[in-house]
Amino acid sequence: MPELPEVETVRRVLGPLCAGRRIERVSVRRPEVIAHPGAEEFCARLAGRETAGLGRRGKFLSILLADGGRVTLHLRMTGCLLLAPADHPEERHTHVVFALDGGEELRFSDMRRFGRFWLLEAGEEDVYSGAGKLGPEPFDPALTAGYLQSRFGARKKAVKECLMEQEAVAGIGNIYSDEILFAARIHPARAANTLSAEEWGRLAAAIPERLACFIEKNAISAEDYLATKGRDYRNTPYLQVYGHEGDPCPACGAPLRRMVIGGRSSVFCPRCQGDEPC
Repeated sequence: MPELPEVETVRRVLGPLCAGRRIERVSVRRPEVIAHPGAEEFCARLAGRETAGLGRRGKFLSILLADGGRVTLHLRMTGCLLLAPADHPEERHTHVVFALDGGEELRFSDMRRFGRFWLLEAGEEDVYSGAGKLGPEPFDPALTAGYLQSRFGARKKAVKECLMEQEAVAGIGNIYSDEILFAARIHPARAANTLSAEEWGRLAAAIPERLACFIEKNAISAEDYLATKGRDYRNTPYLQVYGHEGDPCPACGAPLRRMVIGGRSSVFCPRCQGDEPC
């Protein structure tokens, strides 16, 4: 699933190209991907409106409208947003097409059809998508060691599971929780109520540092983004632990281990993160 760095990459690449564009029409091939309102009304209400760019909140993207409305979307597992010339070949599983002025189309494709759209008017409360319930952004100054400790410090839940709670911290998923915990030298299965104040401090520092690093590594031009169909996540070679079970730890050389935490695969270093003495 695309996490915050991937969604932010989409925003940075497509946002400037989507600003000040007129939506001439919208075509929906799979009505189920339009969660609010119905697909027919969604298309009718968007025709003729002007865009103001793209926004992001956690893992949610928003097509911002010049009149203050917005189209919120979640890519879920396999969703992808592309801006392409109208005569550019369509990807398989293209479900929504925004025809823009200038002969381009903003296209949403999704092999598994889990992605969803919500149209919200100016001033309308988002009680539909879940974006309104998100916790602070990882780059929010409010995301301090004190905040994390107050939110999780009394809980017996694994700290990795805590980090992935979107209502507590927006945008962190399975991949980057592993990377953050490795950087903070904290075992992913540690109960949150066993962390010290110093460990909460390391964790609070690692969250924005690691995500900012991966956003930077993921930088891609608009041309390359289109050529690679929006799926070339260039930070993958820089992942230190996720997907590297059995490889030597980049810090100490010990073989990285994998375990399942809360039904999710997690990779960690048994030395650097506390199973074995350093």
